[in-house]
Amino acid sequence: MLTAQEPEGEDRRGAEVIPSAGGRVRKIIHIDMDAFYASVEQRDNRELRGKPVAVGHPEARGVVAAASYEARKFGVHSAMPSVTAKRKCPDLIFVPHRFDVYRAVSQQIHAIFAEYTPLIEPLSLDEAYLDVTENLKGMELATEIAEEIRARIKAETRLTASAGVSYNKFLAKIASDQRKPDGMFVITPKHGAAFVEALPVKKFHGVGPATAQKMQKLGIETGADLKARDLSFLQQHFGKSGPWFYWIARGIDEREVKPDRTRKSVGAEDTFREDIHDIEAARACLQSLISKVWRYCKDNGMRGKTVTLKVKWADFTQITRSKTAAAPVASAAELAEIAGLLLSPIFPVSKGIRLLGVTLSCLDHADEGSQPQLALAL
Repeated sequence: MLTAQEPEGEDRRGAEVIPSAGGRVRKIIHIDMDAFYASVEQRDNRELRGKPVAVGHPEARGVVAAASYEARKFGVHSAMPSVTAKRKCPDLIFVPHRFDVYRAVSQQIHAIFAEYTPLIEPLSLDEAYLDVTENLKGMELATEIAEEIRARIKAETRLTASAGVSYNKFLAKIASDQRKPDGMFVITPKHGAAFVEALPVKKFHGVGPATAQKMQKLGIETGADLKARDLSFLQQHFGKSGPWFYWIARGIDEREVKPDRTRKSVGAEDTFREDIHDIEAARACLQSLISKVWRYCKDNGMRGKTVTLKVKWADFTQITRSKTAAAPVASAAELAEIAGLLLSPIFPVSKGIRLLGVTLSCLDHADEGSQPQLALAL
């Protein structure tokens, strides 16, 4: 059990620790809400409690946005096609998403975080990093802070959260998955390197299925295997990611929790119930996506220069087309104009369009003279 000790500068038995770049050991908490969207739906609808629930649409082209733990027992998970989910779990109950409600609950949770530390880095509506090395409550133990935050979330929202506590962001995020749902796990400086060595690389945050498969072909299946490869080998096979893999294999991650973390892009996409072949229908669908993207940018005082159009065809092949403007896009109409210029050349189409997406990137704050609003993901 790694839950008994605290990631202090020295643990209670005088164990050797790993200092951060600033010469001290950070205390990082990663909070992750449990099956967030589905749990909100079960909280608000008594009839859904204890039953397999999927947030999404049951149509043939629908996709699961979130699944309750009852549904996960059947192998249902987010991003799974609705048809597949229903086949795995015939009693699965689909409910439409209510993102306004999820955002409101996320703001409640964020307000709790803010009572303990100003160093909060949201990753999405349902998870965030907190640096509590120096905290507003003057509490010494990060584990006590994490437990108190989890208790507050449960009392104020009637939802459960899991927490990971460690001396860096990489390990804190991994730790939060160890005792889900409604649990907490601590990885101390003494245990960090050994914990990583025993962990399958496919469970590393930042190692996706394709990278995990590539590592497996190279004989890398665990953290220990990764640690055994030198830096030049990792750079040769993984390029810019090589140094990252080299250091995390040793339990080292010097990234700071950044409360002013700026999104690099914001996008929206939609999968259609029936394939689209007509340009006017495509433009109408694109306009809805543009409205969502622009609303986020407007609410958060963001502007971007690069517009990217994503098109997925009926045979699941896809293309992207991008255009970078000389100055930040200034209005929804300008965003629509650029997206339209990217859309027009693909017509007439030889096959149906299954999905359209639009993304605005190279983001910056519209008014550098004002303090940026801390944004949560769409």
